[in-house]
Amino acid sequence: MKKYSNYINGNFDDSGIEGYLKVENPTDGSILSEMPLTSAVKIDEAVACAKKAQKEWAKLPEIERAMWLRKISAKLREKVDYFAKIITDEQGKVFSLAQVEVEFAANYLDYMSEWARRIEGEIIGSDRKGENIFLFRRPIGVVGGILPWNFPFFLIVRKMAPALICGNTIVIKPSVETPNNAFEFAQILKEVGLPKGVVNIVGGRGSTVGEQLSSHQDIGMISFTGSVDVGVRIMEKASKNLIRVNLELGGKAPAIVMDDADLDLAASAITASRVINSGQVCNCAERVYVHKDVMKDFTKKVVEKMSNSKYGNPYDKNVAYGSMVNRAGLDSVVAAVEKAKKEGAQVLTGGSVDLVDGKGYFYKPTVLANCQQKFEIIQKEVFGPVLPLMEFSTLEEAIELANDSQYGLTSSIYTQNLDNALQAANEIDFGETYVNRENFEAMQGFHAGNRKSGIGGADGKHGLYEFLSTHVVYMQSQKVK
Repeated sequence: MKKYSNYINGNFDDSGIEGYLKVENPTDGSILSEMPLTSAVKIDEAVACAKKAQKEWAKLPEIERAMWLRKISAKLREKVDYFAKIITDEQGKVFSLAQVEVEFAANYLDYMSEWARRIEGEIIGSDRKGENIFLFRRPIGVVGGILPWNFPFFLIVRKMAPALICGNTIVIKPSVETPNNAFEFAQILKEVGLPKGVVNIVGGRGSTVGEQLSSHQDIGMISFTGSVDVGVRIMEKASKNLIRVNLELGGKAPAIVMDDADLDLAASAITASRVINSGQVCNCAERVYVHKDVMKDFTKKVVEKMSNSKYGNPYDKNVAYGSMVNRAGLDSVVAAVEKAKKEGAQVLTGGSVDLVDGKGYFYKPTVLANCQQKFEIIQKEVFGPVLPLMEFSTLEEAIELANDSQYGLTSSIYTQNLDNALQAANEIDFGETYVNRENFEAMQGFHAGNRKSGIGGADGKHGLYEFLSTHVVYMQSQKVK
């Protein structure tokens, strides 16, 4: 069984480890590895190394920093299946999706490297004669990256790539559920010869390592993806030193199916959006509002699609999704469905746990009818393959129901009427709206949410600029007459 080391200042380091945590394969319950639990002193050292390295890293021209990102992406492309297997084994994700995750990570590195010649400042008009005002974009310093477990590999580069291209360095804490891919990624960094201290990867629990990074006086920004509760705790810790926060938190994405929708498309896209990664995605379609005139037909189609979604061995090419990440995740889905049933929801398909070969944390694809807006299954995030349905009469009603949420990350509408699509785009109060397609963002977009779905965002120009500060210079000519 592999025992991992921290990656600090360009080396694998076993000092300052206070113990190890076992990493489980959720598909069969086997133990894959042991990850380090890092001491507070060692975390301070990792931050200090990142701070020291940042000065020289920021002096490099952006195009040289971009070359390092491309070296890393080239190595990843050589090892797509290697990393995909690691992700599948520790997270339960189907192998084909894990392959996509690694390939997307490599593409993301290349995409962010292309910003090397595109980071722009501004020249601002002055009220004073002979003065020029320049706005420069500067690095923040040291970034703390705290990762989730649902797309653990991609989130490494989603935080690392923009941080590095902007001249920052980073200290990354992977999830305790899925740390293996991050420590294996460190080997790539060492192989390409990335300058020491630019990227550091340390293991530990959020309650220790995460909180220390979030309150550290030498951290300039914390970028976190995860739950609302943890995001709030990070903000509280960061407030001690007024550390900038970038938070992608929960979601409860509404999908609106209009009476003129292509119902086959809607049923397929919503199902795909709900069962991907076992429903453990913050931008999954989580609640469906269906026009009363097509409720019967749509329900029949989506129940068929969901019930035919095969789950099980993540290496089976015919499987749509694999295991939940752990027992706690499975139990939370069970509790959510049982609560919905008590409130009056009707299970049309699924609604129960299923062991595959007597092992794993599998939940059947589930559709719930007779739901009401006040039900917890409509209001609270459910990280599992569960789809509650509700009926509406007008688009205005559907939009009001969709907006009735503490979350505001993604949303979708299915319609063949341009006016409907435009009204939804103008009035749905969410960071993203997908029209006639599944919920999955593009790297050149801007993935950001409203309300309790987070602060700031990722991807594209706007995501890149999250990792930059501004420096305004007022230059007064002395030759003004």
